[in-house]
Amino acid sequence: MKKFRTARFASIPAGISCAALVLLLAGSFVLAAPVAGGAQEWNPQRLGEPLLRDPIWVYNNWSAYDELSDRIPLTEELAMRELAQIVRLRQFGVHFDYYMMDAFWFDPSGAYRQWRKPNWPDGPDRWIAECRRNGIRPGLWFSTNTLVKINAAPQWQDSLNKNKGSMSFYEGGFLPDFMTVLQYWYDRGIRMFKFDFVDFAAATPDAEKTQTPQEISLRNQNALREALRKFRQNNPEVVLEGFNGFGGDVESTDAPLPFQHPVDLRWLEVLDALYSGDPRPSDVPEMNFWRSMDIYSDHMVRQYERSFLPLERIDSTGFMIGNTGTIYYRKTNAWQGMLLLMVARGCWINTIHGNLEFLDDQQARWFARVQSMYAPLQAMGRTKSFGGMPGEVKPYGFGSFDSQGAVFAVLNPGQSVEEIEMPLLSRVQKQIAGGRILFRDAGFTPVLTGNRVKLGPGQMAAVGFGRYAYARYDLGIQQDVRIPLSIRPVAAQFQPVESNAVMATAAPPEKGDLRIILQQRGKDGRRLRSWPGGPPDGIPVGKALVLQAAQGGRSLPVEINYDKMIWSGLSWAVGEIRHDAMHAGEPITIRCSSTEKNFVALDCELFAVQY
Repeated sequence: MKKFRTARFASIPAGISCAALVLLLAGSFVLAAPVAGGAQEWNPQRLGEPLLRDPIWVYNNWSAYDELSDRIPLTEELAMRELAQIVRLRQFGVHFDYYMMDAFWFDPSGAYRQWRKPNWPDGPDRWIAECRRNGIRPGLWFSTNTLVKINAAPQWQDSLNKNKGSMSFYEGGFLPDFMTVLQYWYDRGIRMFKFDFVDFAAATPDAEKTQTPQEISLRNQNALREALRKFRQNNPEVVLEGFNGFGGDVESTDAPLPFQHPVDLRWLEVLDALYSGDPRPSDVPEMNFWRSMDIYSDHMVRQYERSFLPLERIDSTGFMIGNTGTIYYRKTNAWQGMLLLMVARGCWINTIHGNLEFLDDQQARWFARVQSMYAPLQAMGRTKSFGGMPGEVKPYGFGSFDSQGAVFAVLNPGQSVEEIEMPLLSRVQKQIAGGRILFRDAGFTPVLTGNRVKLGPGQMAAVGFGRYAYARYDLGIQQDVRIPLSIRPVAAQFQPVESNAVMATAAPPEKGDLRIILQQRGKDGRRLRSWPGGPPDGIPVGKALVLQAAQGGRSLPVEINYDKMIWSGLSWAVGEIRHDAMHAGEPITIRCSSTEKNFVALDCELFAVQY
């Protein structure tokens, strides 16, 4: 080491400044050998550990199919169709690095070594080869140590828990065999692995008799973590992600911190990222159902960040398009804001789920513009969150900046016009001034004054500063999310009329429509979700959380868009009565109810909104 250091410092020019010396030494460690023409090639192997060396874009085919909340199966035909779409989108500038084959590709009796027939009659070879031929690295989903649509192989039997639903990592033959499986697929070209539904409480019946639950969980985590550490050392190109079971509470945006199921930060030693929850509505009422889903993903990323995960190491899993139950048959509704918020959160694994063919050529070009704008911000800049917590219904945002400027994605989740400050994100950042609204929802026009922006109720926007304030970064208006031009409370006193039902009488607004908001809470005061039944055969939530209105003895139509089969449940209802449906000067009776069997508190509000 001493000889190496002497040789290195002997080549340093005399009189060099300290700053230049730092840059020279850093460059000699990081940069790859020069290539032809004197340029230096970026080489991830020359960069320090750990894990991802750059942001990546992943296509995941879940939500193009759905075998949990729907009956659309994963087939080779579907998988190859989406690969062809990746290639199609490339001509418009859309870039993907990985293709993740999600759940249930495997034969239930094949111990993760065989693919399911007849859906994959010839196995995965054609898919893997076509991915590699097109410069895409393939990935595979695993249910880790739980038996989700897979049978316990003979070599796993001595690891099974009492109910034979999951396997211990530290007992028996399961973990050694599982690591052999991962190596088998890595050797065949798989470069990304997604670990889902992990169960750290799994233990054999003998272990349960002598060990506490805490001991069992600790031993399981240590065993898997050490095995993955060795796997990474032997396979440096691999990308590993942890999903359900690795910590965090993702069911609700009303859960407090610290997490009831804490995140052990030692997972960041072996996993590139942890996910922060599948897309679902938040507990924040919004007239636009999809906006509530945006708020959920924003909130969960903030919750994981507050639990000391760097933003770069969180996968918000916030972008899904498709026509399956897992995303409430969303198709491409409000997809632009969904994409913009996903990249704005600063997460280094940018995952795009679903039916890529749903994006036409014009939409593909818009997608590419967002991707190209945020590429330098993610790779060479920084992203920081600011403002209130989304689930607490306070304006918030994510700011990304580099040496040339900054982009702020901001959102107002409340039922009023609110202003939010876009703060300096670093001491070295230039003063924030001369900004430009790059993107907004239809309806209310945000008002930008210096580093402050005024947003309508439920509105999101993107604001550029510095070089990002040029017109070439304009992203237009999201037409399928419409924000009221004005909103004001309407006086009403809701009173209980029967079990889990309240009623009020109010005067119709002189101008505009009447918005009704119901928020359901349990005995503990926390927002409580109703679960009437998920897709495909469940009951729409509109039949569980009910908004009704009458005037002069006749029923009034209440427009809603939350009336969906929602596998994750819903704690709120929002609807609007159009102005033309109401008679001026005649009182309106509003009734809000829940079909919950136990007592729930129903908080209801009325607003006059003009579009």
